[in-house]
Amino acid sequence: MTDTRISEGLNYEPINDEIAQVLRDVKFPANKDGIVDAARAAGVSNDVISVFDGLPEQDYASADAVEQLLGSGAGPGISA
Repeated sequence: MTDTRISEGLNYEPINDEIAQVLRDVKFPANKDGIVDAARAAGVSNDVISVFDGLPEQDYASADAVEQLLGSGAGPGISA
């Protein structure tokens, strides 16, 4: 079953779809390195890996926590 909350929180542009794909697959809590590793393992574009690589070094409790940071403009790449 797919967690639609993640995909609903992001626009349906290709980069956002890839971000949502990675966040669905990550086991939370996760740190930045775990999220970047999951993105690489998922085979997403280098742009998406760069977005995750630009996240602050910290632990993230959930996909929502990552999305909020990306959407706030604090992370590079996209804004929701």
